[in-house]
Amino acid sequence: MITLTQRLDDYLAVRRSLGFDLSFSARVLRGFTAFADREGVSHITTELFLHWKASFGKANNNTWSARLGMVRAFAGWLQGQDARTEIPPAGLIAGKQRRGRPYIYSDSEIATIVTRAAKLKSRYDLRGWTCSTLFGLIAVTGLRINEALRLDDDDIDLDVGVITVKRSKNGRARFVPIAASTVERLRAYRIERIRLLGATAGAFFRNDEGRRLGDCSARYNFAMVSQEIGLRKAQRFCKHGRGPRIHDLRHTFAVRTIMSWYRKGLDPDREMVKLSTYLGHVKPEHTYWYIEATPELLQLASERAERSFTSHASKKGGAR
Repeated sequence: MITLTQRLDDYLAVRRSLGFDLSFSARVLRGFTAFADREGVSHITTELFLHWKASFGKANNNTWSARLGMVRAFAGWLQGQDARTEIPPAGLIAGKQRRGRPYIYSDSEIATIVTRAAKLKSRYDLRGWTCSTLFGLIAVTGLRINEALRLDDDDIDLDVGVITVKRSKNGRARFVPIAASTVERLRAYRIERIRLLGATAGAFFRNDEGRRLGDCSARYNFAMVSQEIGLRKAQRFCKHGRGPRIHDLRHTFAVRTIMSWYRKGLDPDREMVKLSTYLGHVKPEHTYWYIEATPELLQLASERAERSFTSHASKKGGAR
């Protein structure tokens, strides 16, 4: 019997070959198929999904609506291979997907995160180097966490100061220019990593065993640092807890960039396309979201719109 986990491996391989970033959904689906394997079930049904939900633990409807969507996509692919497959109905769980308001870090908070991450202990002390460099890079470039983790040595050209993101969330490649100070930090990390591991090719960010740093490990270390500096409440049993996320470093970069446009008097509509390209957004409206999601930015946008309206009305009145 072919297990659902084996089917999932094929599904993920196909989707990744098409350029999709499945790091999060893969974890969710592996939990689902592991449950199915333990239950001795080799095909997807609505009943199986509901049984998994009942056995999983507490989570709100928005979370389960998102998980349902992941399982439905997997089932849709699997149905072509196994006629027994049942695609759970889309309305099985009522949930509203909402983008939460981003947490905008202060300069001192980012500096504290990077500094404290550098003190993380490990066998060769590479953990501190890796995490502090990773968190700092995301903060100054706005890279997505998995874009940064997937970087290889040859993706980072320190001579010209450009990072090549070969496969973003939407499957598109892009170039990300970096400042001289970032170049020097990345160069220092590479030198130290080579000294400790002797690795000169392949993954850029590595753990003490020489393997590519994983998503779970990066998020765990970020959560531990956040708890130690008071950004998250301390948790028992090494739980992550709730609070500002590593992805909010990307949000902070975007918001700070847009705020600088307003303060310099630049045209946000003209600059937004540049930022969308830099961040790897497919549509500029995905970048405009930061304005309405951040009260201070919304206020700046409103003030600019009011000045523009007043100026236009004044010119119109003077022309009469």
